[in-house]
Amino acid sequence: MPYVRSTKEILEKASKEGYAVGAFNFNNLEFLQAILAAAEEEKAPVIVATSEGAIKYIGRGNIEAGAKLAVEMVKTLAEKVSVPVALHLDHGRDFNIIMAAIRAGYSSVMIDASHLPFEENLKETKRIVEIAHAVGIAVEAELGKLKGIEDNVVERESVLVDPEEARVFVKETSVDFLAPAIGTSHGAFKFKGEPVLDFERLKKVKENTGIPLVLHGASMVPQDMVELAKQYGAELSGAKGVPEDMLKKAIELGINKINIDTDLRITFVAYMRKVFAENKSEIDPRKIFDPVFVKVKEIVKERMRIFGSSGKA
Repeated sequence: MPYVRSTKEILEKASKEGYAVGAFNFNNLEFLQAILAAAEEEKAPVIVATSEGAIKYIGRGNIEAGAKLAVEMVKTLAEKVSVPVALHLDHGRDFNIIMAAIRAGYSSVMIDASHLPFEENLKETKRIVEIAHAVGIAVEAELGKLKGIEDNVVERESVLVDPEEARVFVKETSVDFLAPAIGTSHGAFKFKGEPVLDFERLKKVKENTGIPLVLHGASMVPQDMVELAKQYGAELSGAKGVPEDMLKKAIELGINKINIDTDLRITFVAYMRKVFAENKSEIDPRKIFDPVFVKVKEIVKERMRIFGSSGKA
């Protein structure tokens, strides 16, 4: 199926029909192939994403080359599957990298100015929206700060999204989808205690904005993969993710794009360590990557089923 020019097409359908689409980060060809193979088998629309670091990695430091190569890889592989495929820039903070992604033809870019005061975030987001919309590319922004929170009410209010600010922000910027901070955080160590997400706040943001919403820091951190990685020498004690029931509740309340990166990394590392440990004389990269490819694909398929996107292509 042809590469989706604007991620907005995929997410507006998800918002209307009440499911979420996975946005899966990739750094290399193997990850990308596994994600798209999973999408094809599940008949699910899919968003593949690169971080700024991934663009630098793919281009070996040359951001223009990295962005172009990412687009060409995704476009080429998208032609081989029957499901919608979009390419997204995750957490864009460097203006030059955002522009490189726009020039290369990404389906959407995220401007992450959430670390700035509200008015500055609004101003910077509006600037990127004007540039991207002029060439038909969708834009994601973030309000609040991704930071694990527990019982401190003052801290919660300082890092979580303000639903009224979200209403003003979306109206003033014309952003296409929004990532509201409701209590998740990035990485494998998301919560010190029990997971806590502010669902009432999420509900109000959806009511106030009416646009597709995004959940960052949403990896589930599968404990079987954590234990497997630890079995072969990884140090991941205390790794904890977002429970399945919380993800489903968030989708019910308006989340339509869920970012997944850590789950893929942990699975990749766990099986890579296992393959090396059990095949000490193996030097053929193909035989090393093949079992890893299969496990990463399985994780992606599991997430698509949980998100409700399977069969929605």
